[in-house]
Amino acid sequence: MAKKKIAAGLPSKQDILQYIADNPGMVGKREIAKAFGVGPELRVQLKGLLRELKTEGDINQGHGKRMAPKGELPEVTLVDIVKLDRDGDMMGRPVEWSGEGDPPRIIFEVGGKVRRREMADVGVGDRVLARLTRAGRNRYAARVIKRLEKDEQPVLGVFTLTEDGEGRLQPTDKKVRHEYVIAPEHRNNAKSGEIVVAQPQQGRRYGLKTAKITEVIGSSLDPKALSLIPIFTLGIPTKFSEAAIRDAEKAKPVTLGQREDLRAIPLITIDPEDARDHDDAVFAEPDTDPDNPGGWHAIVAIADVAHYVRSGSALDHDARARGNSTYFPDRVVPMLPEALSADLCSLVEHKDRACMAVHLWFDADGNKKRHKFVRGLMRCAAGLNYRQVQNAIDGMADAMAQPFLEPVLKPLYACHAAVNKAREARQPLAIHAPERRVVMGKDGHIAAIKPRDHMLSHQVIEDFMIAANVAAAEELEKRRQPCMYRVHEQPSDEKIDSLRKFLNTLDYKLAKGQGLRPMHFNAILKAAIGSEHEQLINTVVLRSQMQATYSPDNRGHFGLNLHKYAHFTSPIRRYADVLVHRALIRGLDLGDDGLPPEDDADFENIAEHISLTERRSMQAERDAMDRFVAAFMSEHVGAQFDGRITGVTRFGLFVELDETGADGFVPISTLGDDFYEHDEASRALVGKRSKKRFRLGDGVTVRLAEATPVTGGLRFEIMGSGGQSTNTRRGGAEKPALKKPTNRPSWAKHRSKKRR
Repeated sequence: MAKKKIAAGLPSKQDILQYIADNPGMVGKREIAKAFGVGPELRVQLKGLLRELKTEGDINQGHGKRMAPKGELPEVTLVDIVKLDRDGDMMGRPVEWSGEGDPPRIIFEVGGKVRRREMADVGVGDRVLARLTRAGRNRYAARVIKRLEKDEQPVLGVFTLTEDGEGRLQPTDKKVRHEYVIAPEHRNNAKSGEIVVAQPQQGRRYGLKTAKITEVIGSSLDPKALSLIPIFTLGIPTKFSEAAIRDAEKAKPVTLGQREDLRAIPLITIDPEDARDHDDAVFAEPDTDPDNPGGWHAIVAIADVAHYVRSGSALDHDARARGNSTYFPDRVVPMLPEALSADLCSLVEHKDRACMAVHLWFDADGNKKRHKFVRGLMRCAAGLNYRQVQNAIDGMADAMAQPFLEPVLKPLYACHAAVNKAREARQPLAIHAPERRVVMGKDGHIAAIKPRDHMLSHQVIEDFMIAANVAAAEELEKRRQPCMYRVHEQPSDEKIDSLRKFLNTLDYKLAKGQGLRPMHFNAILKAAIGSEHEQLINTVVLRSQMQATYSPDNRGHFGLNLHKYAHFTSPIRRYADVLVHRALIRGLDLGDDGLPPEDDADFENIAEHISLTERRSMQAERDAMDRFVAAFMSEHVGAQFDGRITGVTRFGLFVELDETGADGFVPISTLGDDFYEHDEASRALVGKRSKKRFRLGDGVTVRLAEATPVTGGLRFEIMGSGGQSTNTRRGGAEKPALKKPTNRPSWAKHRSKKRR
């Protein structure tokens, strides 16, 4: 390093920043002191100066006290592995980041012998010490120096006392098999049965490892703890900043001003019975245009969140960090403070509310002829739920729905009948994906686990929302505005190959060639209807699909079979929709609170971030559901249930119960006195001596051997002979199985408006 000649005293902050910029990857306090001739008597002052630069956000500091300019990462830094990309390379994020916006992308390439050795013991969720090399704007290539042990990270678990008074910690993560010992001086006043956070301690080589309790969360017997566990484990933010809360509480209802007055139109909301917010309303009527005989005019009105959540504000910062709301059986972690999500941005009955609305005109066959976006003021005429609406259409209207049957509901269904013609012609992927729901009792405990009903009313709202989302993407392209597309790519060749081979074992043929479309999958799904393989084929086709993501680049939506698609209809609970609203406001010149020009370049980073937060929420919701189900099933240990095999591994079987959708594991060691081999091609375990087969999709009867609510784990044992090559059940006729929602891509959640 070239030494700078400086007069006696400390260098200026600007000199230090320039020096760090000129010497990337090799700068620490020692090098700076040497370069500027700072003697031992001034080392303390130099340390304070560097601390100020870090506090002010002008430098980033990595592992080993190496420094980099603001917006740069040090050459050696701590990185969390967060996901695999489409090529199988691992993607990371720096543990600490003080730059503006989201941190840069870090890519660990797996290809090559050296890289494969480096990454052999590294997986998603690990923390590593990495050496970084700049690989482009906002991107780094990385190599692993060291993988940090899991025991260096905090553990969430249940604290218990043994009979002899020894403290133990049982981790809530079912993948962690060992317990920790908690010494009396490390218990932090925790009581037996409480969920706690503990920091593993070093130094014990033999026996159980030790840990120190740092935080007490609450009682493990409280049903509320079942959702608190994944919230804590996955780091979902639960507290808004004081500034965001102040801004939300200061917000006021809007006046008409330059908005289109929609208050005389009987727009209604249609949501689940347990909906916590209402951000979309609909209306339809025959089109009076003589050039559109048999056509329809519909309006989809959406809460105007962008009016209240402006780019760069405290509300915007908190909403972007969360990315989306997260829904649990007993609570919601909202993207926006309650003053907005449950009030000013919720389309409640008989209250004036700001909205972004799109007028849609369809021809008699449901093809969209044109659309028009406006900023409006609406007044919800009625807040109905799906069952109320469907009952009204079926001739069983209650007092609340009856006044809207003729003027609103029947025209809405008639318009949808036309829209549905276009939908059927388009042929989106038609996977049957039922869901389950937890019914909470008044005492706060679980009353039942039930499948969610799916009625035509769900499809009516679904199709109107999809039409509005398509119109938003088209409008932004037309106006040459940035768009946050909802992207769902076609399945990979590897997944299609695997699916085709498995379908062949069931005598179903998937079309060959490069032009696979949803219609080809639909042909298989249709052929399986009513057969013993119907649920199995829905499951394997679903698992062959890619995960939907967000992107500023339009790559189409394979599942919906659409060329242009964006999320516009749920800005209360999805940050992507807020961005689409802002872009529309700017492109259509509908106000001064549209997308600022400086935000355009950040869409790629935001897309990656909100795709990650969505997956985080989905994981948390699944984990919580598993725990709620395990808590409900814990009262039925020893009972027998009908189920279906939903997963086959070398170690055993995953079985899902028909009635509740509860999912548990059957260890291979419990299958009997035979040696079972894993037949990957037919997705089965096959007994070497008996030739008994346990195949994916087979119906079985199981006994519940163990239920552990704190981890969400269920352990089953196969009853009777089991493993029949036929798919008949013991004890009765075959029942349709509830499909586990774990592997469901977010676009397929057709019953829930929050993520389609």
